[in-house]
Amino acid sequence: MSAKWDRVRAVADAVLYEGYLLYPYRATSTRNRSRWQWGVVGPPDAADAGLGEDDSISAQFLVDRVAALALVVRFLQLQHRGAERDTGCRRYQPVDELTTEAGSWLSWDEAVERELSFGPLELAESPAQWTLPVTAPAGTEIETVSGGRLVRTRQEVRAELHVSVEPDDSSFRVTTILRNTGAAAIDRSDAIARSLIGTHIIAEAVGGEFISLLEPPEHAAAAAARCRQHRCFPVLAGQAGERDLLLISPIILYDYPEIAEQSQTALYDCTEIDELLTLRVMTMTDQEKAEARATDPLAAQIIDRCEAMSPEELQRLHGVLHDPHGEQSAPDPGLIPEIPEGSDWWDPLADTAVRPEVDAVLVNGVRVARGSRVRLHPARRADAQDLFFAGKTAHVTSVHEDVDGNRHVGVVVDDDPAADLHEWYGRYLYFSPDEIEPLDMKHTGTERSP
Repeated sequence: MSAKWDRVRAVADAVLYEGYLLYPYRATSTRNRSRWQWGVVGPPDAADAGLGEDDSISAQFLVDRVAALALVVRFLQLQHRGAERDTGCRRYQPVDELTTEAGSWLSWDEAVERELSFGPLELAESPAQWTLPVTAPAGTEIETVSGGRLVRTRQEVRAELHVSVEPDDSSFRVTTILRNTGAAAIDRSDAIARSLIGTHIIAEAVGGEFISLLEPPEHAAAAAARCRQHRCFPVLAGQAGERDLLLISPIILYDYPEIAEQSQTALYDCTEIDELLTLRVMTMTDQEKAEARATDPLAAQIIDRCEAMSPEELQRLHGVLHDPHGEQSAPDPGLIPEIPEGSDWWDPLADTAVRPEVDAVLVNGVRVARGSRVRLHPARRADAQDLFFAGKTAHVTSVHEDVDGNRHVGVVVDDDPAADLHEWYGRYLYFSPDEIEPLDMKHTGTERSP
């Protein structure tokens, strides 16, 4: 595997473990008694019997040029961890919780990561097809701990990956079908124990390129529309602009998905926000944290990581403010810019064309912008209280233009006892340009027409 797979695998790991544990990360929580929410490929007939999920996922995608195809199937295999107390004479009693001086362990269903690689499969000749075995063996492992033992058991998971390729217009259409081929399930516990969980596939086009199904080029639009998906969707992955990696995910993503750089801890709780979950973990009692640690080693990692988080790391989770104007950092000394022709007021381009904190307006040939000093002459009677500000001096805080093209100047009155507070809160008074008199009498030319 190339080093580029690491970037894809980071996103794939998030898919793999999404929903694995839910806050408050304790086995006794009702939320954690029903798990494995995405990418579950159950035993045959489990879905029809109401015992589990559908027995297959499938995806079709396009390769633009003859290539070899490398595939990696990834999933979780359920592993039951049973806690047993030592009763003496080499006898052990199953218990819900084993508590000793060395620690606590709950009986719990863990999971083991599985990753199987296939290929490269040569696509030079088509049509072509392959049937590849996907298995995870059964097993039993015993870990001795103070006062007892932990018995981990796994049932065999058996499936097949069917891959076929055929021409479609100027491209090749690849079909992948992953199907569980194990025995029919006896009950719900048996069904999930022999399911592939969090299932997804990473594909690499060796010597070729994948075609985006979200934004296909014109020559491949018809072929892309003919591709069919079942319980998963393929998106371009890796570095933006590259087209040799594909992630077939049970969670619908966009092309080139990535993990936010502010997210440093895997929290697993589906659809939740990192900052919110971290703060919740920090408010848990010591007893609740101890129970979470006893539930699962990954839960223990979450608790430890949140407790060790620095104020700077926590602040980064709050988000990042991106400048909508790109690389421009120096204030533009110009007047309110014209909205690009043909742009409606609700268009994001129109929204980013104005910058109230640096835009300006001409009043009697004088440029008025943030920091300018003015005298107020209320005339429009929009608010009766405006009369109290007649003749007052103020400093300008911002210049705005509404969707109708009317301009407004935000000010804070100089002798207002609460001026600093208004400035801090952003509670400004607003007047039209013809209601203010510039006190900084520096003429800059003739005012531009709106």
